[in-house]
Amino acid sequence: MHSSTPSAVSPAGTPRISGAHATGELASMGPGLLVMDVDSTLIEQEVIELIAERAGTRDRVAAVTERAMRGELDFAASLRERVATLAGVPDSVFAEVLEQVRLTPGARELIAALHARGCRVGVVSGGFEEVVGPLARRLGIDHVAANRLEVADGALTGRVEGRIVDREEKVRCLRAWAQTDGVPMARTIAMGDGANDLGMIAAAGLGVAFCAKPVVAAAAPAAVHVRDLTAVLELL
Repeated sequence: MHSSTPSAVSPAGTPRISGAHATGELASMGPGLLVMDVDSTLIEQEVIELIAERAGTRDRVAAVTERAMRGELDFAASLRERVATLAGVPDSVFAEVLEQVRLTPGARELIAALHARGCRVGVVSGGFEEVVGPLARRLGIDHVAANRLEVADGALTGRVEGRIVDREEKVRCLRAWAQTDGVPMARTIAMGDGANDLGMIAAAGLGVAFCAKPVVAAAAPAAVHVRDLTAVLELL
């Protein structure tokens, strides 16, 4: 499904993309479904760190997040550890953080270009539905999966509610959404930056590391090296 081609290079000399490009059905018929991570991929920040800022635990949370994204920690366990530090933060934090979120350059343009081709777009996030959901609705994203934070008496309890969107759940969502949309896996693209994205990157028709951690960049068939989501289109 993939073939290696020379890297595309920006005018400034920075490699924009490298590795495999679309071939077969993905090249001839175009993508039918693109699924991407949210934190540090669709957006520039890590939502849990923005919330942790209010709890006074941002440095601690950021250190654990970094290790988890490098694949050094079990994601679910590390998420519970980080969420525990958020106990007591008022649930008004969700609206505040949503206003702070910065889209990665090219996000709107990528989504519009894919929709124009008849391609569906989904996001799978180790972050939180309370922020990811409204953001996805603003952007017209078709599928959303994210974690939920438990709230009681107007404040975070420090616990996650329901299932955790980890590496395996991201793969499950990719496959389920492809089936729902009637898209063969050969016409799917999965993109992310952290170790918990490796499963869906391997399962998709084309897996893309986006400004990724070394373990992801080494394993993904294709890579984008600039913070411009429209660079993904060059792989097609």
